[in-house]
This record gives sequence, C-alpha cells and structure tokens, in this order.
Amino acid sequence: MKKEYILIIPFLCREPELSDKRNNMGRDEELSKYAVLIENYKEQLNYLDMQYSYLQTAIADCNKAKITLDQMSKTDKNTEILVPIGSGVFVNANMKNASTVLFDIGAGLATEKTSEDAIKKIDGRIENLQKTQEKLITMMQQLQAEATEVSERAQHLLYEEKNE
Repeated sequence: MKKEYILIIPFLCREPELSDKRNNMGRDEELSKYAVLIENYKEQLNYLDMQYSYLQTAIADCNKAKITLDQMSKTDKNTEILVPIGSGVFVNANMKNASTVLFDIGAGLATEKTSEDAIKKIDGRIENLQKTQEKLITMMQQLQAEATEVSERAQHLLYEEKNE
C-alpha cells in the first residue's frame, strides 16, 4: 500500500511585506543569474567570431598562395619576378624552376612538391578550414539560441514583476 503525502505550505497573512521581499529577492537573484549567463554567452560568441575571422584570413592566405603558384607555373625559366613575402612586400627574384616548390608540412619541415601537387594540398587545407568554419557557425547559432532563450526568460520575469 502506497502512502501519499500532501505538502501543506502555510500562507503568511501576518507579514505580507516579508513574503514580498523574499519573492523579490528570489527574482533579483534569478535576474542576476540571467545577466551573468547572457554576458557569458556574449563572451563565447565574441571568441568564436574571432576564431571565424582567423579562419577567413587563413583561407585568404591559401587562396593567395594558389594564385601565386598558378602564375609562377606559367612563367618561363630565368624570368625576373616579384615574389610576395607578406604585408604587401615583394622581393625581386629570378625564376629558376617553376615546376617544383617547397611545401611546409609542419614542425619546421618542408618537402619538395610539384606546383600541381602543392595546389591540391592547399585545396585540402582550404576544405578543412571551411569545414571548421561550418562547425563554428553551428556552435555560434546554438549559443545565440541559448542566449535568446535566457534573455526571454529574464524579460518574462521582469514583465511579471511590473504587473504585480
């Protein structure tokens, strides 16, 4: 045989002010909690947005490298060229061999590749960077939805407080 318990909450009619103060204190704490949560969401979204910008820059660098490789492969041997070294700075150079390039493979190591193979590797890097961007966008959308939900709860709480 199951026992059922009924919870009896006494109604405080002697000191309504005290009851209201407790209720307001709970609301104030809850609003404060929501404000902190919203601020945390903003910080996380700003961080992810910064990461997205870094990825955009990396993709632009890869595309610039592809264009440079493509142009170099069309250049004759011993042709004088301007080689971009970054920040809008170029170096005069003579093209000795446009068919092979040194390709950074990480950890300070480079390997010799044909221009075509280097372009394929760069395309792979761009693809990976774009996939990472897609993941960031998904994360940002999820965080934005959660922040919106918390904001709506806070607004609802404020609305209830005004209508009492």
